[in-house]
Amino acid sequence: MIIDGRALAQDILAEAKGIALSLGRMPVVRAVAVAPSTVTQSYLRVKGMRAGAAGARLDVVRLLHDATTENVISAIHAPGADAVIVQLPLPEGIDQEAVFAAIPREKDADVLSQAARTAFEQSEEDTLMPPVADAIAEMLIRGGVSLEGKRAFVVGKGYLVGAPAAAFLRQRGAEVTVLDKASFDRDALLEADIVVSGAGAPHLIVPNMVKEGVVLIDAGTSEQAGAIVGDIDPACAEKASVYTPVPGGVGPVAVACLYRNAARLAARAAGQQKSAA
Repeated sequence: MIIDGRALAQDILAEAKGIALSLGRMPVVRAVAVAPSTVTQSYLRVKGMRAGAAGARLDVVRLLHDATTENVISAIHAPGADAVIVQLPLPEGIDQEAVFAAIPREKDADVLSQAARTAFEQSEEDTLMPPVADAIAEMLIRGGVSLEGKRAFVVGKGYLVGAPAAAFLRQRGAEVTVLDKASFDRDALLEADIVVSGAGAPHLIVPNMVKEGVVLIDAGTSEQAGAIVGDIDPACAEKASVYTPVPGGVGPVAVACLYRNAARLAARAAGQQKSAA
């Protein structure tokens, strides 16, 4: 089964729009980017194009290459946004940890701050999921995949993909092994019932590394010969019971989950304001 991420994303965007309509206004999502590259600009364009379907507005704050950590934090704290995201990567010289810490939890749609991330990892009530982990969850639901007792391998330890994916899989009862470039073992993946890859290495995983019936979630993106490709060779789809392609898989679903998070944050804030009135 090949999961159509674009179709699934439309369903989630419609859910986000329903929340926005109940508010009676468009939630405002602020994206802060520092000297965005051509690739980063393309990511921002995609997010901008999806905003309308989510009933939201994306405001992009583009800072110049000489911006300081304080400049980024000031942009985060500026009034007028229901949710704030920081477009990665940040240039050298910017204190990423300080920037993440500056994002108020009540506006952290990307779940980047330590407060929001810890709440997610500890499965606190009403906590948001990081968009990529949320996208993986939605795609597994769409594929009818149960995680309890399954052997899951996560390739990559990154803060945006590998770490939240591993935390989510453990929460749902999977036995999780995390591999990175240093510990990557071609043979080990043959034991996996589920593989989630976010290494950003073109076609790192090929058919002879995985068993028949494996669930393959490709959350890695790279550029190869001018095209966007994933970590998992598309030929692996023939062996997989569930497979997510790149492009058109995790990426669009994660963007939709980001907007759903933003809508939920706006709804929570509105509810708190009514309670205080």
